[in-house]
Amino acid sequence: MLDRLRQVSDEYETIEHQLADAEVLADPAQLRTLSKRYNELGPVVEKYRLFLARTADRDAARDMLTGASGDERELLNAEIAAANAELPVLEDELREMMLPVDPHDGKNVIVEIRGAEGGEEANLFARDLYEMYAAYADQQKWRLDVLSSAPSDMGGLNEITFEVRGDTAWRNLKFEGGPHRVQRVPVTESQGRVHTSSATVTVLPEADEVDVSIDERELDIDVFRASGPGGQSVNTTDSAVRITHRPTGLVVSMQDERSQLQNKARAMTVLRARLYELAQRERDEEMSAERRSQTGGGGRSEKIRTYNFKENRVTDHRIGFTLYRLADVLAGDLQPVVAALAADERARLLAAGQGDG
Repeated sequence: MLDRLRQVSDEYETIEHQLADAEVLADPAQLRTLSKRYNELGPVVEKYRLFLARTADRDAARDMLTGASGDERELLNAEIAAANAELPVLEDELREMMLPVDPHDGKNVIVEIRGAEGGEEANLFARDLYEMYAAYADQQKWRLDVLSSAPSDMGGLNEITFEVRGDTAWRNLKFEGGPHRVQRVPVTESQGRVHTSSATVTVLPEADEVDVSIDERELDIDVFRASGPGGQSVNTTDSAVRITHRPTGLVVSMQDERSQLQNKARAMTVLRARLYELAQRERDEEMSAERRSQTGGGGRSEKIRTYNFKENRVTDHRIGFTLYRLADVLAGDLQPVVAALAADERARLLAAGQGDG
């Protein structure tokens, strides 16, 4: 880790000199890039310099200890003890600061929720999950926009796609992808028996146009009349849009907006996010495994999290975390679960030694 910190410190000093260069100051793009990197490295370098200073203080006190006596020796021993207590804390903080930055951090998020196993109860649960994320987004001061939705006959959601905009949206919502399971007495159950149903959640980082280049000649764009539950027409114009990306076979449909142009723009946003995620999977087998774990088959035996109404319990099975505050979680108080998942991620990265890179 110390070798890597020396490299970071050298890079920081190099950028510092570059930022005073007239040619850099005259180039807005380069100035913006270097300034961003300089600000990213600043806190790490500041902590590293403090670590070096405390190490130097301790070593100097040790050297002086040989010829010291009385009160001076006592003061030097206290200085050494204080430094020995502080240095491991600084080292731990530096190790965490050196963890790799998530490449999607800061991006907006596309979330897709679909009812899976359990019939209409699964669709009702999909609506509950959407309302949970909507309340959570409101608490976090994020903006949430529904891109498309397909209501079910009893007021649930066959599926819904929405965008969450906020600097910390990906950092917090990235853990939500996967099959979610609910255990409760459905409104459709007349005997009072507990049923198990599920819905799948997919979380994608929103892709910019610079992240994904789409050749419109490879798209089939169809327009049709929007329809509601049961297939009844809800629009008298062909405003709904379906885009098929021929090379991958990906299909995205949007019909919630009255304008064909708006529906097309939203469909392109979702298509770009899906293509971006697909490209990552092809480059990285680990990403592929992560995606499969997110979508799964939606079966009752597959789950990342269980919501048990009878026990007032939420359990995240990936980390064995249980919270007996189901109503609060469904009302949007998701942060305790997210914080536990984030802490587990940091612990695994540290245990893998990735902070030493």
